[in-house]
Amino acid sequence: MTILFLGIDLAKNVFALHGVDERGKPALVRPAVRRDQLLEAVAKLPPCTIGMEACSGAHHWAR
Repeated sequence: MTILFLGIDLAKNVFALHGVDERGKPALVRPAVRRDQLLEAVAKLPPCTIGMEACSGAHHWAR
C-alpha cells in the first residue's frame, strides 16, 4: 500500500483517516479510529505527509 498523503479528521473520541496514493486515488479509508488506536494505526503506515484539521486538538497530535 503506497500512501503519499494522509488526512486526519480530529474529533473527541473517534477520528477518520483518509489516505491517497500517487494518483490521488483512495488507498486507505477508515471512517472510525478510536482515540487510543490512532497512534498505532499511523505508526503502521509508510512515511507520508499528514494533514490535520486546524483545531486545538491538532496541536497536541502534531507533536
